[in-house]
Amino acid sequence: MNKYFLLFIITALLTFSISSCSTQEKNIIDNDQVIVLKTDYPVAPKRPVVTDIHSYKLEDNYAWLKDKERKNEEVLNYIKEENVYAEHKLRKLSGLRDKLYNEIISRIDMEDVSVPVKLDKYLYYSRDVEGKQYSVYCRKLDVENSEEEILLDMNELSKGHDYTDLGSYKVSPDDKFLAYTLDTSGNENYTLYIKYLQYGRLLPVTIERVDDIEWSNDSRNIYYSTTNKENERTDKIFRHVIGTKLEDDKLLYKEDDPSFYVWVNKTKDKKFLLIGTANNTTSEMRYLSADNPLGSFTMVYPRKDGIEYYLEHHDNKFYILTNKDRAKNFKIMTVDENTPYSGKWKDFYEHRMDVYLEDYELFENYFVTSEITNGKRTIKVLDYESLNGKDISFDEAAYTVSLAWNPNFESNKLRYIYESLTTPYSIVDYDMETGKKEFLKQQKVLGGYDRIKYRSEKIFARSHDGAMIPISLVYNREKFKKDGSNPLLLEGYGAYGDINDPYFSSARISLLDRGFVFAIAHVRGGRENGAEWYEQGKLLNKMNSFKDFIACSEHLISDKYTSENKLIIKGASAGGLLIGAVLNMRPDLFAAAILDVPFLDVINTMMDPTLGTTVSEYEEWGDPNNKLFFDYIRSYCPYQNIRIQDYPDIYVTAGFNDPRVNYWEPVKWVAKLRDIKTDDNSVILQVSTSGHGGSSGRYDYYSELALKYAYMLDQVGIDN
Repeated sequence: MNKYFLLFIITALLTFSISSCSTQEKNIIDNDQVIVLKTDYPVAPKRPVVTDIHSYKLEDNYAWLKDKERKNEEVLNYIKEENVYAEHKLRKLSGLRDKLYNEIISRIDMEDVSVPVKLDKYLYYSRDVEGKQYSVYCRKLDVENSEEEILLDMNELSKGHDYTDLGSYKVSPDDKFLAYTLDTSGNENYTLYIKYLQYGRLLPVTIERVDDIEWSNDSRNIYYSTTNKENERTDKIFRHVIGTKLEDDKLLYKEDDPSFYVWVNKTKDKKFLLIGTANNTTSEMRYLSADNPLGSFTMVYPRKDGIEYYLEHHDNKFYILTNKDRAKNFKIMTVDENTPYSGKWKDFYEHRMDVYLEDYELFENYFVTSEITNGKRTIKVLDYESLNGKDISFDEAAYTVSLAWNPNFESNKLRYIYESLTTPYSIVDYDMETGKKEFLKQQKVLGGYDRIKYRSEKIFARSHDGAMIPISLVYNREKFKKDGSNPLLLEGYGAYGDINDPYFSSARISLLDRGFVFAIAHVRGGRENGAEWYEQGKLLNKMNSFKDFIACSEHLISDKYTSENKLIIKGASAGGLLIGAVLNMRPDLFAAAILDVPFLDVINTMMDPTLGTTVSEYEEWGDPNNKLFFDYIRSYCPYQNIRIQDYPDIYVTAGFNDPRVNYWEPVKWVAKLRDIKTDDNSVILQVSTSGHGGSSGRYDYYSELALKYAYMLDQVGIDN
């Protein structure tokens, strides 16, 4: 399929001429005026499909572009035309793109090695090789002068594939086997392979459509979850015994609720295997001794709508992260390992209305939490008995900190990751006994990066209902003038409770040094300020996300960080929904917009339960079979609300094999937008053969990023 589609693109580029794009006149009636525009872009035929629902006729002129099998020749030809048109429109940026690409690459250490993680008797790490797209995964014995053992060379595994992504990756407890999963299409359907490390060869069994994997303690059994073909949902857990045939694998659990996903993992102390199943608001877990792999899993507590709980284990107790008892910001409870199903859970770490408990980590002697208070993260290292301990706090205005991979239960060192808009990605070991920090590594920025040249701020914009919306931003001190003259890139997301963290980017320096301000609008729908912040931006409150973003844009303009003709907005996936909605509501505020794999046709997607994420996302957007939710989703859905008005220049990307936001959403939106809008600004659509995250190779990724930067610079009149 990929080769067939790629052939279309290659043929089109080799035979490119402007005549390959349709040219038509477009008549728009606006206030009884007929506006005639000439177009040189591909024009999709209109073939109305009408759905009667809730006494409303929902019309879709471009439904024919939705091809689940991705084999329709007419659709493929239309996408080919879009890519030809995009190539034509973006060709003028090739020189600037090359310059930016070389800048970006020049700041990156292409021979980098990750900080090793000790697991049992080995040190595990990855390294990058100059000129190679992918990492090489290695280990060596934790003794002096030990030799490197290459476990996986992703460059070798990627040969013959346009896309390669490593999913799960776990070595057996006896260090003899490596189980790993690969996706070579971008559709997130991973294949499980098991490598016998001593002999460097694969076992004869491969398993398709695998997500999570976990080993039993005896290293003879591997547990895995699988994705079904009906709606791309992980719904089954199997056990495979090393050395046996695939058909002998035992089905251990099947989830019948179409909104729930399943996974399998192990407690950090290696005592229990866990099967989890959850949708966006409810979870349920089962456990089994990892020393008894042939036993049966026992349910911890039956699911109850709206109650989430997740397990870890320490000293004969399960520690349960949960929102039970109206603990919307989460708390931790404990229960005896022999009777977790009794419901006799005890509060261990209490719920607080002003603190969101984001994560926790159990060690033999210490209990660690990651918390958010007033939009700022803190790590706490506590004693199990007294819950007294130390806070690891941070001083910068806009930063992010997270717990790293800490696989060693007995360790007294906590590893965490810190970065900010001005501080490169840093890995730190914190001695929980002494409080001493050891900076193991900071991302190298070649060419003499000086963080003092850049300033980050955290400011607030007042939204329509009085809520104060945080904005994290950074700029070059020497280039910035608070007079509205600076171009500004504003990003947003605001969905699923995900936190849009301030992050460092060495590539971004190319924008900052050319006078750009970079900003993140922390709109409601994320959890930057706790569970309430999330709830105020989902379901029947989703409109708050869009109004928050508009308020941030207006504030940045009124406070002279930028101006309407210098403000560029960007969002990806559900962030693309955000950008699509605000473009319909306030297109006058923006010079240009970039939408990456955007979720734009919310109403039609949520009405199709055969798509992978639909049913599970009723808890996020609402079920349109209910008229209340149907009317509300339709009121903001970007595809439904394109208006007869001017829009700024727009650049859209899509992944042809993307299983999360299917390619037809941005393709349909672009076709409809071009037909309805009244301006002659360009709408460019690029459809790649990749999946949701774009190119998998690092050089390809930076090439794509350089093109987007060139597009932004061109939009604000910067040509070098």
